[in-house]
Amino acid sequence: MSPGNRGTWALIFLLIIPTLYIEKTSSSSLDPYAAKKKRMSDKVRRMFYHAYDNYMMYAFPHDELKPLTKSYTDSLSELGNLNVSIAVLYLANLAILGNHTEFEKAVLWLSENLTFDVDARINLFECNIRVLGGLVSAHILATDSTNRLTKGMYRNQLLFLAEELGQRFLPAFDTPTGLPYAWINLKCTYFGCDLASPMDVFGSQHYSVITDDYTKNMVHMYCFLWCIPAKCRVQHGVMENETTETSTSGCGSLILEMGALSHLTGDPRFESAALRALRKLWSMRSSLNLLGTTLDVETGEWIEYSSGIGAGVDSFYEYLLKAHLLFGREEFWRMFQSAYVAVQKYFRHGPWYHEADMMTGRATYWQLTSLQAFWPGLQVLVGDIAAANSSHREFFYVWQKFGVLPERYLLDHQMLHPTEKYYPLRPEFAESTFYLYQATKGVEAAFPKGLLLVQVSALSNSVQIFSVVDVLQKNPWYLEVGESIVDSLNLHTRVEGGFASVRDVTTMELEDHQHSFFLAETCKYLYLLFDDSFLVNQNYIFTTEGHPLPIKSSWHERLPEAYYIPSNWTSVKSEDQPKRASAMSLRICPAAMPNCINNHHMLESVCHIPDARADHRCLTDEDCGVDSTSCRRRSCSMAGYCGLWLSI
Repeated sequence: MSPGNRGTWALIFLLIIPTLYIEKTSSSSLDPYAAKKKRMSDKVRRMFYHAYDNYMMYAFPHDELKPLTKSYTDSLSELGNLNVSIAVLYLANLAILGNHTEFEKAVLWLSENLTFDVDARINLFECNIRVLGGLVSAHILATDSTNRLTKGMYRNQLLFLAEELGQRFLPAFDTPTGLPYAWINLKCTYFGCDLASPMDVFGSQHYSVITDDYTKNMVHMYCFLWCIPAKCRVQHGVMENETTETSTSGCGSLILEMGALSHLTGDPRFESAALRALRKLWSMRSSLNLLGTTLDVETGEWIEYSSGIGAGVDSFYEYLLKAHLLFGREEFWRMFQSAYVAVQKYFRHGPWYHEADMMTGRATYWQLTSLQAFWPGLQVLVGDIAAANSSHREFFYVWQKFGVLPERYLLDHQMLHPTEKYYPLRPEFAESTFYLYQATKGVEAAFPKGLLLVQVSALSNSVQIFSVVDVLQKNPWYLEVGESIVDSLNLHTRVEGGFASVRDVTTMELEDHQHSFFLAETCKYLYLLFDDSFLVNQNYIFTTEGHPLPIKSSWHERLPEAYYIPSNWTSVKSEDQPKRASAMSLRICPAAMPNCINNHHMLESVCHIPDARADHRCLTDEDCGVDSTSCRRRSCSMAGYCGLWLSI
C-alpha cells in the first residue's frame, strides 16, 4: 500500500455534542479496576527487583548486566565507563517503589564512591541526561518532605557531586557558536592554578573551628570546585582534534538538568550555557520551522538536513515543552508551538510520522522507529489526545504483530528493517501508555455513547469502529495495553539472570544484555501506569531518562497564566479568548475535554482552527481555518468552499 493511501481518521458525529462537564474523583473505592492495578503493580515490582537484584549480584558497580551469562559489561563508553555512575539511574525507582532503606543505602554509597576526577572521554548529552539528571533528581527526592532518609544523614552530597559534574561540563560550551562539543574529557590538568586554601576562602578564624572530618572534606571539595573553572578554561576540557559534529538532541536537550542545577545551587552559569546553546540551535531552523539532525558546533552549519521525531532529534522537542512547564519561560512555549505545528504539518502522515528534508519539507524516509513511540506521550502533555491515541494504537498493533516493538520498520515496504530487527527493552511505548492513561482516566461519563470514531489502520488494512468513550476515554484499554507489555516482557525476555534484549523479533533470539534504561525507565513507567501513588499531590515532569523533577513556583519567572496545576496534570483556564484561534494559541484543552468550543465549533486538535462557517462556505481565504490533522492552512476554492485545495 502506498504512503498516500496508508491511513485516515474520520470523526462521525451522530448527535450534537453538548458542553461537557467532567467530575473527577480520586476515591479508590470507586475504582472498579483497583484489584487489577494492584495485581499488575505487584507484577511489575517483581520484574524490577528480578532485574535489579541480578544486576546488584552479578554486575554492580559495572555499567550493565549480562543476564544470560550472569556477568557484567562496561558497555557505556559514552559515560566514560565510570561504573558507579550507573547506580544513579536507579535511585528514583527505589523512591517510587517506596524502598527507602535501599534508597538510603544507594545515596550513601554514591556519596562515598562516585568521583568525576577521571581521565574519561564522555558524551555530554548522555552524561547529562543519565548522570547529572539522576543526581539532581535524587537530591530533590532525598530532601523532600516525605523524609525518605534518616534525619541528619543526608548533607547535600549528591548536589555537591552534581555541581562538580556541571563544572566539568562547562568547557564544552566554549565554542564560537555556544553550541557544545558532543564529547569532553572530565579530567582537567592542573597547571597555572593552585588549589585554593581553605583559610584563604573561609578565613583562618572560621576554618579553625571546624573539627569533624566530614565538614572539612566538604570545605576542601568547595575549594577544589572553586578552582576547576580556571584550570579547565586553560585546557578547554576538550581533547585535541575532537570531532565538532553533534546532534540536535545533543545540544538542544540540556536545559532541564542544567537549569535545575542552577536553581538548586544559585549558580546561573549552567542554565545560561544550556540556554545559549538552545537559542542558537533554534536560530538555525529553516523557514519551515524544521531542524536537521546533525550539525557542526564550530561553524553552526547543518550536516544532515533530513530529520524526524526519532533518534538525534526526539528529546529536543520534548525539552522545549517540559522546560516551559518547569521554568515558566514564554520563550520555550513559543519555540515549542512553532516546532510542534511544523512536525504535524511536514512529518505526519495519518497516524505515522516519516522523516523529511528541513529545507523543503519533502519526505525522505518512510520508517517507524521504536524511539518515535515517545511522541504520543508528549502530545498528551500539550493536550492533543486524539492525535496521541491515533499513533499509540498503531504502535500497539506493531507490538502485537511481533510480540515486542522492533527497532525499525519500513512503512513504505511494510517490512522489518533487514539489520535493525532487535528490541533492546526500550521504554518509550510504555511511557506513552502511562501518559495516555493518566490523561483519560475517570472521564468516561463525559462522552455521549453515540459519538463514533472510524479508523482505517495503516498497517493491518482493516477498518474498525470504536465509540469515542472506548478509544479516547475508556481507561481500561490503556491498562490492557500495559498488561500486554508486561506479559510480553515476561514471556519473551525474562531469564534466570534478569531480562535479556531481543536480538531478532522474528525468532525471539535473545542477546546477553540488560540495558540500563530497562530498570531506569521501562519498569518505572509500567509501575506508575498501575500505581501512581508516588504522584499524588505532586507535580513532576520526567526528563528524557525518566528522572522526576518537581514543578515549583519558585523556579518560574512567572507561572504560565494558562496553567493551573492542582494535581500532577495540567488543567486550563481561559477568559476573553479570540473567536478563531487554535487551542495551542489559546492554551486551552483539546476537543476531548470541556470548554473546547471555539466560535461554536469543536476544536479537534491543538492546531485546529475552525472555518468561519459551519457549512464551510467562504468568500475569501480569511474565512477558512487550519486543518485539524495536517495543521495546514485551508483555502477558499473558486466554488466558495474551504479545503486543502493547494495540497491536492
